[in-house]
Amino acid sequence: MEQSQQLPQYGHDDHEQADHGHVKTVADLFVECLVNEGVQTIYGIPGEENIPLMEAIERDGRIRFVLTRHEQGAGFMAATQGHLTGKPGVCLATLGPGALNLTLPVAQANAGTTPLVAICAQGNVTRLYKESHQIIDLVSVFRPLTQWTSMVMEPASVPEMVRKAFSISQRNRPGATCLILPEDVAEMPAPAGAHPLPLPDPMSFAPTDETIERAVSLIRGAKHPIILAGNGVARGHAERRLLELAEQLNVPVATTFEGKGVISDRVPLALGVVGFMQHDYENFAFDEADLIISVGFSIQQFDPKKINPNDDKTIIHINTFIEDTDAHYSTALNIMGNIDATLKALIAGLKASRVTFGISHPRIHELLTDEYEAFAHDDSFPMKPQRIVADTRRAMENDADIALVDTGALKMWMARLYPTYRSNTCVIDNSLSTMAWTLPGAVAASLENPGRPVLAVMGDGSFMMNVQEIETAVRVGARIVILVWVDEAYGLIKWKMDIHDGSHEYVDFNNPDVVELGRSFGAKGHEITSADELYPTLRAALRSGSGIDIIACPVDYSENMKLIEKLGEVDFTA
Repeated sequence: MEQSQQLPQYGHDDHEQADHGHVKTVADLFVECLVNEGVQTIYGIPGEENIPLMEAIERDGRIRFVLTRHEQGAGFMAATQGHLTGKPGVCLATLGPGALNLTLPVAQANAGTTPLVAICAQGNVTRLYKESHQIIDLVSVFRPLTQWTSMVMEPASVPEMVRKAFSISQRNRPGATCLILPEDVAEMPAPAGAHPLPLPDPMSFAPTDETIERAVSLIRGAKHPIILAGNGVARGHAERRLLELAEQLNVPVATTFEGKGVISDRVPLALGVVGFMQHDYENFAFDEADLIISVGFSIQQFDPKKINPNDDKTIIHINTFIEDTDAHYSTALNIMGNIDATLKALIAGLKASRVTFGISHPRIHELLTDEYEAFAHDDSFPMKPQRIVADTRRAMENDADIALVDTGALKMWMARLYPTYRSNTCVIDNSLSTMAWTLPGAVAASLENPGRPVLAVMGDGSFMMNVQEIETAVRVGARIVILVWVDEAYGLIKWKMDIHDGSHEYVDFNNPDVVELGRSFGAKGHEITSADELYPTLRAALRSGSGIDIIACPVDYSENMKLIEKLGEVDFTA
């Protein structure tokens, strides 16, 4: 939809006139409220019942509407925008089928503490009480998937409801909200004097002195503390403070998959990630630990049983919200507050008490380095996962380049081995662990970071689930590279089946010609036919400066079970 060049100036008189004699409607008021919240982009697909809202967006002219090819793609774009910016991404769908297609990305955002506001149309209020064409009880559908869902029934409530939706999506535990706007309500005249509500000043809350003293006391009494960092560190912009805490205590830091990059892998105290499905190298550091300082972690990021199987470790939980109950995450102290402010106060308390340790795990670093480098120049083809990861890191030469990593076997290899130096530059969904989010997500990441290349790393199973959004990427001028690991199977499920009983079934499929499929959408296609082709192809695509590049790279996943066998043989007691 083309953008209006003139921005209409609305007053607040009863049934006031907008452009060309148009009476200001509830839809117009709704859009004014979105603009007031800072919304600049909405991703979605129009439908009959949200025509009034689409026309209002066009009249206002200050919001860019990005038409997608599936509502799921729109939701993943909005969720990625929300993740990268910390401000709610916004997606839109019509009633019934369109709204139901939004449920997966809405649930993903909510599980991953990502701010998102979904807007759904609904049929006329006069037919909601009965069976009627395309009518679904959307409030009941979205309520368990969001922090808050409600339907606009009264025109005067629009400013409050929009403010509430955006406020809740960004509160202590960020997540998704959903507003449902019936067609007939959207077309009603806006009430006299109705206008967007003023935005409140951001709130910042710090722990009490007594709480910090208790934390210092618990740390002082520990022998082998370790820091666990989750995605809340990036959300709270507390990366520098996390490093300062680690260096003050001289203790190692492990991150979750979603926290990857909140401490640079160049820092000697950085251990890597925990959350792999087997006992990985980093887990040995947790085996020795008696105290876990958990910063920005939520149990949806991985099962805490992996690091506290006997529930015998003391845990200090630092986040903006209290964690849910789990038998393997019994917290001795919950500190709910601004993470950066909390760490600042804790560091000051530790300095005053001169609390420091000298804990390191050089063997973990050695094992990770050996595994990363062992296949960095392996010439076998199809390519080993380790070689693909190493070539990808080499091609992504800028520390700020963004890689979005999809769910599948490749997620395990990228999470474990891909060196990451800044937060939100290797983005992984490990809360809902949704497939196929990275292709549409890369579109939003590109629009938010114009001029910077964005890499979507996908398996061929994920690639085919939202492949239609390549057309969206081409149409809106996104700058993305899609690296498809090709194995013609749902590789992660095959891997888990092989672990379970040594065999697998019902996981193999056939692909279309990935390269030609991409070209048919207007993208550039590249097929890797030998191991020495990936790095130069990927580097050239990332630095080309324009367009969409799709690279199909065959992968040899026989390394999966070799890794499991290798991990089972590691002995840290030797």
